Amino acid sequence: MLVYTIRRVALAETTVARDALAVLQPGFTGTTAPDWLLRRLDEGLTSVGLFARNIAGPEQLSDLTAELRKARPEVVVAVDEEGGDVTRLEARRGSSFPGNLALGVVDDTDLTYGVAAELGRRLAACGVTLDWAPSADVNTDPDNPVIGVRSFGADPALVARHTAAYVTGLQSAGVAACAKHFPGHGDTSVDSHESLPRIDVPYEVLAARDLPPFRAAIAAGTRAIMTAHILTPALDPTRPATLSRRTLDLLRRDLAYDGLIITDGMEMRAIADTYGIERGTVLAIAAGADAICVGGGLSDDETVTRLRDALIAAVHTGDLPEERLAEAADRVRALAAWTRRGARGHSEAGGGVGAGVGLEAARRAVRVASRGGLPLSAAPYVAAFTPLANMAVGDETPWGLGPALADFLPGTATGTFTGPEAGREALAAAADRRIVAVVRDEHRHPWMGAALTTLLAARPDTVVVEMGVPHAPPRGAAHIATYGAARVCGRAAAEVIVGVRGVQGASEAP
Repeated sequence: MLVYTIRRVALAETTVARDALAVLQPGFTGTTAPDWLLRRLDEGLTSVGLFARNIAGPEQLSDLTAELRKARPEVVVAVDEEGGDVTRLEARRGSSFPGNLALGVVDDTDLTYGVAAELGRRLAACGVTLDWAPSADVNTDPDNPVIGVRSFGADPALVARHTAAYVTGLQSAGVAACAKHFPGHGDTSVDSHESLPRIDVPYEVLAARDLPPFRAAIAAGTRAIMTAHILTPALDPTRPATLSRRTLDLLRRDLAYDGLIITDGMEMRAIADTYGIERGTVLAIAAGADAICVGGGLSDDETVTRLRDALIAAVHTGDLPEERLAEAADRVRALAAWTRRGARGHSEAGGGVGAGVGLEAARRAVRVASRGGLPLSAAPYVAAFTPLANMAVGDETPWGLGPALADFLPGTATGTFTGPEAGREALAAAADRRIVAVVRDEHRHPWMGAALTTLLAARPDTVVVEMGVPHAPPRGAAHIATYGAARVCGRAAAEVIVGVRGVQGASEAP
């Protein structure tokens, strides 16, 4: 009897440990899988998150995902690939897709579906099975430092229909979608990577403004939803959504969602600085989350061990019911089974959309408020007024239109300027060349607005290209808004500036 009891205890311990590993979605460093990660996959780890540091190109990525599948055939391979500003597949060259705000401006759900289907096809071809996208946030605060062009827009109905189209398109390729950031990160002026945002509005406002895109994503069959590290007192006055049973119960019961709930990165300061990642992980699973995203900044075996052990200890102390951990692990495994079936059944999905759909979308999104002095025929000087990149984007991804403009006008020179002297420095660097000033969210950066004022006072023939949210009034002899800073957005703007194919996709702003 004693031997039988010991065996039962040992089996239970093994089950809890495997479940604890199953709910983690860690990252790692390097472009090949380290030994510790392969060992953890054999022990029960079911998901792996990839970042720009893990991706050198399509062939290497395919080899990496194949290596992971040798250790665990049903492993969920996740990546944060929104297109637009947030790209991991093309982090070092800029995305082939314009991003959500450009798609929202065009407001053609067939186009959004096509973009997502083509993106999904590329991910599936490389062995990626879960995309932490799309952003379903309604960007109602123009000063939002982290969402901005990642949102389809500020209108809940528009965001809802494009979220549904994106989810459907992505999943048509057998890649699971993950609508984020529940219950909505659009009405914030704080970046949750840096601190804890707070949204002080009544529940009725949340229900009418922020929740419709998530309802649409659920109706479209999204396989995953990501939580936001935001405090919403109307739902829970003490805990951010990721750790809030009340908030996640809203998702489960009121929105009738039964898929996978994934946390945003637990190393983000909104959680890590207040709760610590170990306690935050336990609280998130106890609250109803199923998978813990960690690895953007923490990516080693020590982190995985600490989080696994914290979950096991919480089961032992009663802080985390064993049944809740098992339920979460089962949801992860169910997604793993779906993605494995999807990878087999949708390998050619999206093939008929066309690889050029991203450039088509970027061209259709361009808006021109004025065309003074266009087209240009001589090589200009491109003055890029560059803000700090938020952590979701990363600073390794290039943006702007200098290289695209140089393709049409060889000899085009580009300079990057930041700070209170940016305008005067740009004037000096440009000398007698025609200036193309590139800004990004001018309304959010006083120094940028001042630099543009200085530039236009001295050179009123300056062409201004806004590649962020065009909230500031148009200025310049010519003013072009791209609604995104991806590589294809730069190409679309360059086509307008030089007057070649693509200008027909632009339209005068109202």
